[in-house]
This record gives sequence, C-alpha cells and structure tokens, in this order.
Amino acid sequence: MNRVEAVNEAIKNRRAIYTSMFSGKRVDDQIINQMLENANWAPTHKLTEPWRFVVFKGAGLQKLADFQSELYQSKSEKEGTFNPTQYEKLQSKPLECSHIIAIGMKRHQVVPEVEEVCAVAAAVQNMWITASSYGVGCYWSTGGVTFYEEAKPFFGLDNEDKLLGFLFIGMPKSDKWPEGRRKSIQDKVTIVE
Repeated sequence: MNRVEAVNEAIKNRRAIYTSMFSGKRVDDQIINQMLENANWAPTHKLTEPWRFVVFKGAGLQKLADFQSELYQSKSEKEGTFNPTQYEKLQSKPLECSHIIAIGMKRHQVVPEVEEVCAVAAAVQNMWITASSYGVGCYWSTGGVTFYEEAKPFFGLDNEDKLLGFLFIGMPKSDKWPEGRRKSIQDKVTIVE
C-alpha cells in the first residue's frame, strides 16, 4: 500500500469505539504520546496552537471521576436537578478507560474564536486517526462537566478558554473493526465552475 492509499484508508477507518466496547486492557503510553505528537501538527491560523490536553491514566482516572461527579452533585443539588444515575455514570465511566484526554482550547485574541475551535477539532481528528491506525478505540464526548465554567481551572484553563470535551481511550474487546456508514459525498457538494 502506498502512502496515499494508507492515508485514505486511515481516514476511512476512523471509528467511534465506546467504553462498552473497551476490553479493560491498557493502551501503551507510547501510542498516547504519538497521538499527542500528531495532534500538535494540526493546522493553526497564525500558529496560535490553541490545543491544550490533560491526560488522565492510572490513579488519575479516579481523580477525574471524583472531580466531575462531585462538581456535578454540587451544581445539580443547588439547581434541584440531581440525578443519582448521572452521578454514578460520572463516577464509573472514566474507570472503564485506559486513558482519557481532556480537550481544551486556549483562547488567543489574534484570531476569531471559531478558528481556534476548528484548530482543536483538527488536532483531535489527528489523535483519533492515529488511535484507529494502531487499533486503539476512542471517542470524543462533550458530556460530563464539559460546559461547566467551574470545571475550567481543574484542567488548567482560564475563563476565556474552552473545555471542548474528552477523548475516551481503550483497547477494543474485538479485533473486528466496525464498518463505516456514510452517504455519498455527491449529495453534499456543489461545484461551481
């Protein structure tokens, strides 16, 4: 397979592999490091490199679980919306993973915010394609405490920055990779000559 075919295949084989599909086996830290290195090569306007990542592994997964479940409980009890099932999910889901990468965006005033969000999304796509290429499962979630302003300091983010979710990472239970489903690109493109 030549380089072009390899790239095309890597992009087409990227899949969301959810925690219910994780085996409990640990992902090698070298793969995580390669994912992060490839994220760093995402396009970035004016070279702001807005992506910021916090990697949770080992005992760090419990720290994340405790932080997000306690923040959820505190906030939701004040609002009268506490749900014990949601609390338990926030407490248990991180422990189903090998690693979790919190995805942050450091705000730079020199470019529009949407460009910074797009740059971080491109960085996450680079990580995701890298993970899939190694046979590592992952998915990007904006659940949990993603949109809680109070969560930002825990992830090293300032008020003007954004927490854009979490990349949940684990080894799949099965060697069988899920099939992709996409409608034809022809239905989504207009060509003007």
